[in-house]
Amino acid sequence: MKGLLDFFILGKDSARSMIDCNIMLSEVIADLDDLINRNQAKITVEELPIIKGCETEIKLLFRNLVVNAIKFRKKDILPEIKITAESCEKKWTFKISDNGIGIEEKNREKIFIIFKRMHNRSEYKGTGIGLSHCKKIVELHGGKIRVESSPGAGSIFIFTITKS
Repeated sequence: MKGLLDFFILGKDSARSMIDCNIMLSEVIADLDDLINRNQAKITVEELPIIKGCETEIKLLFRNLVVNAIKFRKKDILPEIKITAESCEKKWTFKISDNGIGIEEKNREKIFIIFKRMHNRSEYKGTGIGLSHCKKIVELHGGKIRVESSPGAGSIFIFTITKS
């Protein structure tokens, strides 16, 4: 129930500030230190921009994507995650890539629907709300989110944030 409440209050705090994504992502990684160490995940981050946005929401966006990249890993293969950004005209394009289990083409849009799960709860824990949070956050910041993926070949989550 809390996840649903959180989903509906996203965007209610419209206070925007300048966010150094390098610092913010360092905080996210520090918060996830136990999960990262337990899974021996390797996270590579290229230089990220300073953007204008709601810091709490942007932090949740990155947190959800990093947690999923670790959670949906291949058995017996350590998770590797790469985070990049590039400037494209009036927006920033971010990419979070992993070497995980991948996503079938037929499910690439479904994964962003609230409570839509692609896996059994006993196999992968969670509520099925994290990626719907991501989609809503990105859209509230004037962007779009999508995934490029193939089963067994990992995933690349690509999202844009409008420059202000």
